[in-house]
Parts: sequence; C-alpha cells; structure tokens
Amino acid sequence: MNKENKMTNPIKAFNFEGKQVIDSRDVAEMIGKQHAHLMRDIKRYINVLSTNPNLDSLNFFVESSYKDSKGEERPCYLLTKQGCEMVANKLTGDKGILFTAQYVSLFNQYEQEHQKLAKPQFEIPQTLGEALQLAADQQKLIEKNQPKVDYYDEQMRNPGLMTMTEIAKDFGMSAVTLNKILAEKKVQFRQGKHWVIAQKYAGKGYAAYEPYAYKKQTSKGMEKGVHNNLKLTQKGRKFIYDLLAEDGIHPIIENMSLLED
Repeated sequence: MNKENKMTNPIKAFNFEGKQVIDSRDVAEMIGKQHAHLMRDIKRYINVLSTNPNLDSLNFFVESSYKDSKGEERPCYLLTKQGCEMVANKLTGDKGILFTAQYVSLFNQYEQEHQKLAKPQFEIPQTLGEALQLAADQQKLIEKNQPKVDYYDEQMRNPGLMTMTEIAKDFGMSAVTLNKILAEKKVQFRQGKHWVIAQKYAGKGYAAYEPYAYKKQTSKGMEKGVHNNLKLTQKGRKFIYDLLAEDGIHPIIENMSLLED
C-alpha cells in the first residue's frame, strides 16, 4: 500500500484489506513521539512476536509506505486495534490513558459510520398502493441492473485464465495502460520483457504463469525457446476490479449504468 502524506488530514481509522487500522504517523502524533522512534519500537515488537508461531504480527502491525513532501517513498506501519493496545501498554501515566481513549474512540467512530452505511434505508409500505409502487420500482431496478448481473454471472464464474488485454478491455483501456496502473500500485513489476507478480501477492492465487513456445530467427539459425506468460485467475480479476474501484475506475458496463443514473 502506498499512501500520500496525510498528516494535514484529520486522524481517522480506516479499512485496509479487511482490517481497521490507524497510520503509524498518526499514532506517533497522538502519543507525542517521533515517528522514527515508534517505527523502531514496532520493529522490536514484531521481532518478539515472530518467536511465537501462534502469534501473527499482521494482526497487530502491517507494513506500508507513503510519499514524503519530496515525493520520496518512506516506510510506515498500519496499526490494528491490537497493535494500538500493545503500544498503549508500553505507555505510562496520563499519556497511556489519553492514547487509549483516543484510539478506542477512533475505532468506535469507524464502526458507527460503517454500521450506518450498512443499515438498509427504506420505509415499510403502509397501504396497498404504496406496496404496488414499491414492487414496480423494484422491478424497474432489476431490469436496469440485469445486464450487469448477466455480465458478472458469465464472466466472474469463468474458471479459465485471462490475459491482461482481456481484462483491460472490460475497463475500456489497453493492456499497456492497465499494466502501468498495476506497476504504480506495486502489484507487479518488469523483469526483462515480462511482467512478474510482486512477492506480496504471489501466494494469493491471483495469477499463474502459462508457458508458451516461441521461435525466432538468429544469426545461428532458428532458435526455439519457452517464455512464461503472466495470466490472471478469476480471483485475480476480482482483485483488480476492487483495486481500480478504489480510484473510481469501473468496467464499461457499470459506467453506462452510472451515466443513466
């Protein structure tokens, strides 16, 4: 994860890959500690946690990065509620009490905001006329969204591997553009003439390498060889869909619906 320098924004808990977290720079500000010193402490905590196979440091601290005012990438950590608890336990006196109150409030605020978003907002029909109108509105919504439903039913259930070109077409862009976006987000990188999935995502089942034979004419004659071509699984396709959605990039079929709205 690469984040912009966010210290001018209000301190908030946010979601990162299903975990509610707080940026270590924000935590350092909350406890009145230099960020470099907090980073040093967190690294020590992770080293200790790694000695126990039953404890996963990712439940406490997640490695991340941000760009400083010069545009240079710097390391940071994302702290879960458990990670904040560990930091709080090392503080003494009023400082520990105040930090505990702050991070608990931030996580509670996050939960309250997202519970409101998840809560269905509708009124129960009180008359037969209102019920019939609701049914008619629902039918219109179903008919409007049917193309998208059919699309995902057909495409997302397809068990085969897909090329980056095929996935890029869904978003109305070229494979070159999509590869560039994924490289900027550190999902993949160039190795020679080929793209390679980053180690962070290598074991998640997002991609597979499909070998293909090639021939090319050289000064010594016809040369034969085999290249490994990076292809995406349907799980990887869904990952790219979610990743691009964070930047407001949606498949063409969804953009058509948004224009209708």
